[in-house]
Amino acid sequence: MRAAWPCAVCGAAGAAKYRCPRCAAAYCSVPCCRAHKERCTPEPERERSAAGEAFPGGANRAGQHADSPWSVEDILTEDDEQDRVPLQKLKLLGESEELRGLLLNPHLRQLLLTVDQAEDKSSLMKKYMQEPLFVEFADCCLRIVEPPEKENILPE
Repeated sequence: MRAAWPCAVCGAAGAAKYRCPRCAAAYCSVPCCRAHKERCTPEPERERSAAGEAFPGGANRAGQHADSPWSVEDILTEDDEQDRVPLQKLKLLGESEELRGLLLNPHLRQLLLTVDQAEDKSSLMKKYMQEPLFVEFADCCLRIVEPPEKENILPE
């Protein structure tokens, strides 16, 4: 179990569940995240990592770079741990021709970009799950990382 950190914004002891990817400051909530984001001054090395220059090839098994003090474990809570997808399965997404075909659609790419940049990703995801194209994308991803079990199939 990870040590609980005090929130760098409001000071709540042991409440911080999240870390800033730019400077590794710990915070406890969306309001604290927003407040921190307004005054965040990242270290130059961390800024490069946050921009993605080192991430694709430079992370270790914990999702941490050799020159970075934060890891995937820093931003996931214990409740989120059960939803983590192993790296091997994530790589299967990049190999899927069906998924590549879906990502050629400019409307889907715009939806994904909007979700990525949104402050309230959760409510936007709920809204987009009403879009057939987005549902098709989500279903395709799930079929790849969690193939359906063959429990109710009768042999012919």
